[in-house]
Amino acid sequence: MAVASISSSTPAAAAARPRRGLAVAAYLGGALLGGVLLVAVWAKAIDPGAFVEQIRSEGLEILLPARAIALLVLALEAGLGVALLLNLRRRPVLLVATALVLFFLFLTGRAWWRAEQGIAAPTSACGCFGNLVERTPRQAFLSDLFLLLPGLGLAWLARPGAAAQLGARTLVSGAAAGGAALFAALAPGLPLDDLATRLSPGVELTSICAGVDADRVCLTHLVPAVAAGSHLVVLADVRDPGFAATAEALDAYAARGAEPPLAVLADFTADEHRTLLWTLAPAFDLHEVPAAMLRPLYRTLPRSFRVEEGRVTETWAGLPPEVAQGAGG
Repeated sequence: MAVASISSSTPAAAAARPRRGLAVAAYLGGALLGGVLLVAVWAKAIDPGAFVEQIRSEGLEILLPARAIALLVLALEAGLGVALLLNLRRRPVLLVATALVLFFLFLTGRAWWRAEQGIAAPTSACGCFGNLVERTPRQAFLSDLFLLLPGLGLAWLARPGAAAQLGARTLVSGAAAGGAALFAALAPGLPLDDLATRLSPGVELTSICAGVDADRVCLTHLVPAVAAGSHLVVLADVRDPGFAATAEALDAYAARGAEPPLAVLADFTADEHRTLLWTLAPAFDLHEVPAAMLRPLYRTLPRSFRVEEGRVTETWAGLPPEVAQGAGG
């Protein structure tokens, strides 16, 4: 009897194994998608200003201000990411995730097409992963395609039935959404510059570059003087109405002949440069650096750093202490 019982249960057990394997693969696919969404949330939430700029540049500021849209998107991505990690693969969750993935692919695909047509710069890409990841439009589309679609497709398979912990998991996902929005709202006032940008102590100036292939250029090509010795470097916005006050503090430092020497990097046109020379007559060295290279290095301007023999040793939000103290005196 025992042998007959084991024999009769074998086909059922054999049939159950593929179902369990499919359920595990489906969960892992959803978890992969959820993990990618959460990484994207972190990269954008620590520098929400750059995400707001991206929304405006993509022409997505519709009905609501770009800042409000940014917070809503971050909340949505965080809630979906946690829901998928918790295996909350209900139809509404997957429908929203599908719409979000297709929208991301539309944006990166459009950016790739525009770059191929010469409508947009070949170095510009969707900021889905913030300023921390340097991607061409082609790379952005292909990486999103292979990171997001397989996980999404698997997540639709072998969806779990009703679960006792459904309410708890929904609550946790909602809390994650609210927490992401709150964190992003507070992030500009938090000391996160070294995490949120590609500029932090230990970075080599030779790694600060922009462009692709033959058009790729690095900071040491544009400002070779800072590659050796000790320097204070200030990233500035010459179009900011407050730049005149910043320039006054920089002039005071340069006029004292203080050490280390000072270099100011900014994005400007030839006409803007001539205007600056006539109106401010700066005593400091002002160097033109394209926005594509500068933008990943700051959250707000001015931002400064000390460089020793081509390596960043300190960073500051605002002017260097030596410059700021002299201006205060």
